[in-house]
Amino acid sequence: MHVLITGGAGYVGSSLVPVLLRAGHQVTVVDRFYFGEGSLAEPVRQYGSRLRLVRADVRRVSASVFEGIDALVDLAGISNDPACELDPNLTTSVNLEGAVRVARLAREGGASRIVFASSCSVYGQGVELALSERAPLRPVSLYAKCKAQAESRLLSFGKQSGIAVTVLRFATIFGVSPRMRFDLAVNVMTKNAYVARRIVVDGGGRQWRPFVHVLDVAESIARTLSAPVDLVGGEVFNVGANENNVQILDLAHRVRDVIGGTEIAFGDSDPDLRSYNVSFERIRRVLDFKPCRTIEQGIVEIVEALREGRIDPDDRRWYTLKQYRFLADVERTWKAMAMDGSVLS
Repeated sequence: MHVLITGGAGYVGSSLVPVLLRAGHQVTVVDRFYFGEGSLAEPVRQYGSRLRLVRADVRRVSASVFEGIDALVDLAGISNDPACELDPNLTTSVNLEGAVRVARLAREGGASRIVFASSCSVYGQGVELALSERAPLRPVSLYAKCKAQAESRLLSFGKQSGIAVTVLRFATIFGVSPRMRFDLAVNVMTKNAYVARRIVVDGGGRQWRPFVHVLDVAESIARTLSAPVDLVGGEVFNVGANENNVQILDLAHRVRDVIGGTEIAFGDSDPDLRSYNVSFERIRRVLDFKPCRTIEQGIVEIVEALREGRIDPDDRRWYTLKQYRFLADVERTWKAMAMDGSVLS
């Protein structure tokens, strides 16, 4: 199968690409590479021509890139709630309109499947525990609102066009990835505990979050791509494990249990309106998929990566908002200083 992955150099994509290549698929990655191409250096070296990298924006990528593909996995988008709020119009154009655009290009290019990466954050202010895929969507952030709208439009597009669209609502992801992120709850708590022996809990700590390891996410996508179309076409699946539904204060305690001597403090921020405890029974029942990695295993692997120097906790690229602000500053400086296509020469 030839799989095109938008956002394939990102946190999830850089973990997914090797999984698909090992399974024998051909992979094309379309990415703006805001965080560099280094996350895919090893797959490029190992698999050569079976992996193609295309630097492009989902809003402007050429239709020719999609010709001959069998499936689209759409991971592209501005992630992280604060980063999305930097420029709401940009967020909507990328996360919503970009998602619809690449779906159409995939269909025109011959794809028979689309896997859209959504988020359990669409449940927002969950009114009960163990929310199923049929629970009402109550998104709070712009990021979640765009995801909810994109889900609706893509599922409608699938019905109208005949292409099999599957929506995967991921729990909050954690774990080590070639393109690391330290702005996700488990990851940032672990990093702060390791570096500073201090964790700050915002929003009171009683809000619920479900969690899932990044490699389990990659495997859930691979499982969806290989499943019979009649099982996954037009369907929505929560991706995570029931036992990984955790209240934020409990998560802080789990990190402290692994990294002794860590202080837990409470921030002065406003209460976190997002709280959702999610059921993952449907994906287990329909696709026989259940994540196998625990939160504690993720904490330990992050600590080991930091201790061994495999991850630099100060690398700006691991912080989505910092990197976007840096790139915005670079763009403003370039516009102000550039003459005839250069700054210094």
